[in-house]
Amino acid sequence: MSDSHKEHNGHDCLVTTKNCDCESHSHQHPHVCIGKIVAKVPVVLAELSLQINVDAFIKFPEPVLEIKDIKKQIKLTQCRLLLPTNKLFVKGFVRKNIQYASPCMEIEPSTEKTVASDIHSFTADIPFQCITEIKHFLTKPVMPETNHRCEFDFLISKPLPSGHPEKDEFQSSDLSQFHQESTQFYNELPFCELVSSKIIEWDEAIDRKPLPNCSPVGEGYFTTVEEKMVIDICIKVLQKQQVRVTSTTNDDCCDHCD
Repeated sequence: MSDSHKEHNGHDCLVTTKNCDCESHSHQHPHVCIGKIVAKVPVVLAELSLQINVDAFIKFPEPVLEIKDIKKQIKLTQCRLLLPTNKLFVKGFVRKNIQYASPCMEIEPSTEKTVASDIHSFTADIPFQCITEIKHFLTKPVMPETNHRCEFDFLISKPLPSGHPEKDEFQSSDLSQFHQESTQFYNELPFCELVSSKIIEWDEAIDRKPLPNCSPVGEGYFTTVEEKMVIDICIKVLQKQQVRVTSTTNDDCCDHCD
């Protein structure tokens, strides 16, 4: 047994490996079906550009001397085409990571010419939502089939009690039984893909105050920012549908497949 597989005084076995290159070969003649076939693939129903206006407030956990940088990212949490209507419901939020300088008197007290500060970051999610109408479909969506139920009964005949003519019978349905036929359809739900986004924003401090004690002219701090954003996003709305694909040859590999 090699040393790497031995146990020494209760110690675990140590197994080492080394990565190495391996060769790969492309399939020059993949197997394809020839003729008319039916495939189920995502089909683009519409491609939309949405513009959403947002006005929000951000409160920082500490005084802010100035904002150094802001990184933004769009995240969608809902994009739902409400069939059989053409209304699209969109929800999401803007993830903002804000890097800022916070005055720090522990480093050095401010003077008439200097201000000491720490660089921190703060992450906030700014929600947004909108409802829009798809006025033009590139491909019509497959509308959902509705479920339905129907009850049915069977005729029963019974003799009538005394006091009725013997030739007559009591005819009705049996109340002690229940019969039903139910049909359910499992429809394809449309879904969305986020293609691109653009954000134009304006952030403004609304509670800025001068630094306490001695500080340079014009320096101050704030804790609350009002931000106005215009959000442009491009969305594709898709639905899995059955489409017919026709292939008559395998192109240049036709001779190989004969």
